[in-house]
Amino acid sequence: MKRTRPRSLEIFNISFLDVISCGFGAIILLLVIVKISEPLVFAQHEAGLNQRLQRAQELYQARQSELLGLEQALATEQSRLSSSGEKLAQAQRELRKLERQHAELRLEQRSQTAIEEQLAQARQQLSEEQKRLLGARYRRAMSDAVIGGVPVDSEYIIFIIDTSGSMQKYAWPLVQQKVSEVLEIYPRVKGIQVLNDMGEYMFSQYKGRWITDTPARRRAILKRLAGWSPFSNSSPVEGIEAAIRRFYAPDRKISLYIFGDDFSRGSIEQVVDTVDRLNRSGDSGERRVRIHAVGFPVIFQHAPDRSSGVRFAALMRRLAESNNGSFVGLNSSR
Repeated sequence: MKRTRPRSLEIFNISFLDVISCGFGAIILLLVIVKISEPLVFAQHEAGLNQRLQRAQELYQARQSELLGLEQALATEQSRLSSSGEKLAQAQRELRKLERQHAELRLEQRSQTAIEEQLAQARQQLSEEQKRLLGARYRRAMSDAVIGGVPVDSEYIIFIIDTSGSMQKYAWPLVQQKVSEVLEIYPRVKGIQVLNDMGEYMFSQYKGRWITDTPARRRAILKRLAGWSPFSNSSPVEGIEAAIRRFYAPDRKISLYIFGDDFSRGSIEQVVDTVDRLNRSGDSGERRVRIHAVGFPVIFQHAPDRSSGVRFAALMRRLAESNNGSFVGLNSSR
């Protein structure tokens, strides 16, 4: 009997290899499955990202719209504040204007009060020459004795008339009327003269000398006045100084009648001092040249800045007070 060799143990037999092969195959299969499903996962992930991006864009647009609305609201509020600022500035300007007007009215009121007090005290007697001409018993009627209370005891009269554009445009008919009234209250004088505020003579042939007082000469003055318009700087200073320098005399009683509306430049004190130096007092202590003034309210009625009109009134009041005259401020240019 043949004896058989025992079989050796085979570790890597066919069954083991099958198991190993199946394991590798499973791994490969998993890799294949994963590889196949990867695009789908990426697509789903991309879709999610797109949705998030779209929501972010919508949120951004919403915030942009909200920001635009806020900017518009801010611009509206700034415009409203700017408008309110302009209204406030306008109100402040109006307030300052009213304050100036109030101050001017108070000054005018004080001037009128002083004028009324001065006119109430103004009582003048006829000069010796007038008594000789008219008779010692002559008495003027009240309506002929004054223009608003202006004393009329002088023997010579000089008109200083502002011929500026404002006077020509707004007050010239009234100027002619007042010149006529002044002439009417002096039945007869020794001499008349008419200058403008620059010292220019109405009649060049009578420059530096008196015009003889006759009815014909008076009519000629009024006729020439209607169209008389020489250059003017709207300041009576030159005319006043020219009249006093040329016609002042210790033995003459002269009245200056200043018609004007404006004194825009120069010093009031300097003008007053100059006139004081030129118009010296006579033996009686009174100045030989009376200075009367009639103020026309052209500046107050037609100019936005009334300061030059106030300065004119202040200057005329000072000159009238210092030179035995009266200042009358008219309340209308018509």
